[in-house]
Amino acid sequence: MSSVPWLTLLLFLPWMGALVIGLSSGLTPAMRERLTLAYSLSTLLLSIVLLAGGTGGARVERYEWMRGLNVDYHLSADGVSLLMVLLCGLVAPASYLASSAEQRASRGYSGWFLALQGSAIGVFLAQDFVLWFLFWELSLVPAFFLVKGWGGKERSAAAYQFFTYTMVGSAFMLVAFAALYAVAGTMDFGELAALSREGVLAPTLGAAMPWVFVGVLLGVAVKAPLFPLHSWLPSTYREAPSGTTMFLSGVLSKMGVYGFVRILAPIFPVQLHAVAPILLGLAVAGALLGAFAALGQKDLKRMAAYCSLNHVSYCLMALFALYAGSAPAAVSQAAAAGLFLQMFNHGISAPALFLFVAVIETRSGGERDLNAFGGLRARAPWLAGLAGVAVFSSLGLPGLNGFVGEYLIFSGVMGHAAWAAFAAAPALLVTAIFLLRSYQAVFGGPVAGASFRVSDVTGRDRLLLAGFAAAMLVLGLAPQLVTSLVNPHILSWLGGMP
Repeated sequence: MSSVPWLTLLLFLPWMGALVIGLSSGLTPAMRERLTLAYSLSTLLLSIVLLAGGTGGARVERYEWMRGLNVDYHLSADGVSLLMVLLCGLVAPASYLASSAEQRASRGYSGWFLALQGSAIGVFLAQDFVLWFLFWELSLVPAFFLVKGWGGKERSAAAYQFFTYTMVGSAFMLVAFAALYAVAGTMDFGELAALSREGVLAPTLGAAMPWVFVGVLLGVAVKAPLFPLHSWLPSTYREAPSGTTMFLSGVLSKMGVYGFVRILAPIFPVQLHAVAPILLGLAVAGALLGAFAALGQKDLKRMAAYCSLNHVSYCLMALFALYAGSAPAAVSQAAAAGLFLQMFNHGISAPALFLFVAVIETRSGGERDLNAFGGLRARAPWLAGLAGVAVFSSLGLPGLNGFVGEYLIFSGVMGHAAWAAFAAAPALLVTAIFLLRSYQAVFGGPVAGASFRVSDVTGRDRLLLAGFAAAMLVLGLAPQLVTSLVNPHILSWLGGMP
């Protein structure tokens, strides 16, 4: 098994699919859809192969690339990387299948979707900044064209806002890594982290070190997104085609959190420790803003977008709390485990919510207003039941996947910075209020409004919703499926903290 370049295959099969789809003008829509789905499913299948091969140590592929610049083609996959790639493998095919028939029949949509999937995998596997930054930036291009080409009425403004925000953040990060390369002679993440642990980077950079840290921080914070750099998210999620929104919320937002965990924390632990209370306050603000803004929405898709901001902010709370204060090892391990659980669980629950909205919008003739429905449970019992699982998972019902991560996060944050846990607690209550209120408005009471036009889910839609519901139930009852992958990294990470 070691002779097969599994990581390279994992990385480039979606890109190969995008190339094949883009160049094959003679394919029928049905053939194009099946071919796109096959290439998209390759991520899931190869992830399972790698996981079945064991995760005791990181799988590495490294080849000389730019000798004069000391840049290698360096890929690595340990439990954390494979967890994120597995998430991509689960969400990407479901997101593509949830796209409309017109979109799936489009050569451009299918090709850009596979390119976006391949770029996300590259971010989770690359270990040298040049290679990593290449995929980090390439992810913007297909996302931009998917939103602009197949989005809603205000798609152009949303696409340009998303592109501008992320490009500006990336520019700061590029300058910061250029400074690191100037003093360290390498842009390999592992080597830079080792130099940081040895106390070499900070004295060499001198007064520039805080600015280098801020540059990298801005780059990953925009994509996470960390409040107040979040304002691109509601409009982008609202205007993007539903399948693309599912992928953006499930996978692309995790790229930013992954950047915090894999790059910022190992290379700048001392600087992160110094500003962690401030960042923790911003994460708390993001959790509160997401919950209260969602409470005020009438558009179901925009409500789900703010709900996504709220849940990603919990991940950032756990990360920053680890650096903001000291606590017993068991408390730190709980916070770190909650962080990774929430990353994966939100990657399942958020796309499920957007899928539920997409199904209602499609079957009602484009209606998304919260007050335009009523009594839908009587007309669509399958839709009501499966959507209810997504709603209750997002509000943290015990027994479903959303509960375990949030519980571990708040227990860990309480031990490190109790003020943050108390400050963010109202967000939990408000989240439950707006999710239950929206579910009651759409499915409860007598049949009314647009509900008369909605039929129950069958075929592909029922299969997709049931698949998400099953995943949320399994992960809620067996969270060790995730924690067993990341525990070795958690112990190593916590052991190297300042």
